[in-house]
Amino acid sequence: MARILIAHGPNLNLLGSREQHIYGTTTLAGINQNLRQEASRLGHETECFQSNHEGELIDWIQTHGRQADILILNPAAFTHTSVALRDAILGVSIPVIEVHLSNIYRREPFRAHSYIADIALGQVAGFGPHSYELALQAAHQVLSQNADPTPQA
Repeated sequence: MARILIAHGPNLNLLGSREQHIYGTTTLAGINQNLRQEASRLGHETECFQSNHEGELIDWIQTHGRQADILILNPAAFTHTSVALRDAILGVSIPVIEVHLSNIYRREPFRAHSYIADIALGQVAGFGPHSYELALQAAHQVLSQNADPTPQA
């Protein structure tokens, strides 16, 4: 059984009511519940966390990252701004899969840059809540292959 961390960045607590034309109507609680159920079915344990504060996300990754096998991360707006979040991931050497509900490359130009992408195993974007499920399937596959998925700077 692997331990999978799932972290959600700023404003994702508003899912279900925030810009439904972009993010849909599924709530963050609904996403987390689906992920817990699917991870359990696959034989994994999950821990979910959301914060609107960069430092809280960093502290959580530093506290839990060394005891986990992989991180599924939707950094949200911190995707485009946070070198510190990137450094926290590298600091605990946790493999990461980057997730976005929308396709960040089809939106405003400033959203097309990610500080996480080049250290991530992969990126899933543009499929709404299904992006998380695809990331979980990818995490399961990586963990099942017994490869060393440690991020490289």
